[in-house]
Amino acid sequence: MNIFRFAGDMTHLISILILLLKIYATKSCAGISLKTQELYALVFLTRYMDLITDYVSLYNTVMKIVFIVSSLAIVWCMRRHPLVRRSYDKDLDTFRHQYVVLACFVLGLIMNEKFTFQEVSSYAFVSNCCIVRDLFASINGICCVIIACDKFYFAKVFWAFSIYLEAVAILPQLVLLQRSGNVDNLTGQYVLFLGAYRGLYIINWIYRYFTEDHFTRWIACVSGLVQTALYADFFYYYYLSWKTNTKLKLPA
Repeated sequence: MNIFRFAGDMTHLISILILLLKIYATKSCAGISLKTQELYALVFLTRYMDLITDYVSLYNTVMKIVFIVSSLAIVWCMRRHPLVRRSYDKDLDTFRHQYVVLACFVLGLIMNEKFTFQEVSSYAFVSNCCIVRDLFASINGICCVIIACDKFYFAKVFWAFSIYLEAVAILPQLVLLQRSGNVDNLTGQYVLFLGAYRGLYIINWIYRYFTEDHFTRWIACVSGLVQTALYADFFYYYYLSWKTNTKLKLPA
């Protein structure tokens, strides 16, 4: 692990702690998008499916557990906590995130670490993804194709899905902030640190590209660039707010 990845992880952790502080200290989730939090929970649950099968390090395991538990806790509070859920801005949080989930899943099926776009377009998908065990096995006169899939394929699909989904998970939050206009300090800091985390990870990928052999995680790199670009408008207005010492406001 390099310093840039560690800094990115710590920045990500700080953003979550800020959000938890806002919720538990103020008993309010005003200005927070439940849909974004649900998307992040789905991101962590699908990305860290290897938690019980693969051990990398104590640090890696602890961070995975922290991200999963904290994201689920935030969703639970916003949905079930008797005081917190009253402050949820349901009328402003109307982004149709189900379409984003579907699009990212389809993209994960088509483009993941196992396959490239060129392989899919040249119909190498079938030959690489599956081993045809028995063609035209007749059962009651119906021809069936029995396919044994690569045991790692679905893990790679869910990993790619989580990367694509994380890239756009912030969209409901940004839309909600634009609709509400005013942004309180804790919410603004939460989004700021969340964006900074992705920026540090981009530096981490650049560093690894030049220092590690065969580092080719192009899916994570491209998705990270897209995600960071989505924060550009927020960063600009946050800077103006800090420079003029005024309350952060996003244009509708």
